[in-house]
Amino acid sequence: MQVSDRFHLWQGLSKRVGDIAAAHRGCLPAAMGDPEPPPPSANSAGPSDSDDTPARRHAKRLFEAVHAATDTGRSLNAAARELGLNRRTVGKYARAATWQECVRRPRPRRPTSLDPYLEYLRQRWEEGEHTATVLHQEIVAKGYRGNYQRVKMAIAPLRRGLPIDTPRERPPSPREVARWITTEPSRRSLHATEALRRLLKRCPELDRTHDLVRQFAAMLDARDATSLPGWLEELAASHLPALASLAKAIREDQHAVVQGITTRFNSGVNEGRITDLKLQKRIMAGRAGVRLLRHRVILMASLRRRYL
Repeated sequence: MQVSDRFHLWQGLSKRVGDIAAAHRGCLPAAMGDPEPPPPSANSAGPSDSDDTPARRHAKRLFEAVHAATDTGRSLNAAARELGLNRRTVGKYARAATWQECVRRPRPRRPTSLDPYLEYLRQRWEEGEHTATVLHQEIVAKGYRGNYQRVKMAIAPLRRGLPIDTPRERPPSPREVARWITTEPSRRSLHATEALRRLLKRCPELDRTHDLVRQFAAMLDARDATSLPGWLEELAASHLPALASLAKAIREDQHAVVQGITTRFNSGVNEGRITDLKLQKRIMAGRAGVRLLRHRVILMASLRRRYL
């Protein structure tokens, strides 16, 4: 009787979830919530000045050229040869719904030890204290351990009438989103729960993926594969290539998958033995022979039987 391993079933599903999150990377910033709009600057020009940059014009031209080639039915390789671009670049622009998704955005500033004191610096500036040395001495008295130069750089925008550059939350990575989706809801942190709720509200494809993952998790927890055929039909009809390919792979060995879900048998013991063997080989590489390796493997197996 063939039995699929429950761990590898879940691992395969998790990998597909990561692929879907990567394909919908443009939706991931929605997990951060609605940011507060920055205050208008007195010397700022119209929105067209910030939109019309060389990088944005280049992204728009590439987006139009790639879609002109791929929308006619050409493959990614053919389009890449015709345009003289790398296949990965063509794939990125072909998957994008708009050219704005392809524009490289500047990374948010990383948090620093000065961040807890930025509001105090802003308040003191509004009160009329514009000397960086004095401001540095005041926050040192409050516990700041950084240098004077960082304080000077932090208040430099205020001298030009601009706001202090505060750190912004980074959008989650596809791997992080996949971890949120595959984690049991009761074990998610409050931050992950709220971020995932905002993201699923914004992206129907990830919302559908989340529902399908939770259905499969319920099958594993209950050891009940009755709903597996219907679940496979939902995967195939989800219009998500990653899940459709998973449904095809499971159908090829569906009997073993059913046994893996419903029975207590799994290959976890064998996987553990293989891990032990690889660990010993790496520890002893070039230091001992087969005889000592054999003794150590037997000893580890004995310890596993005794304590596990």
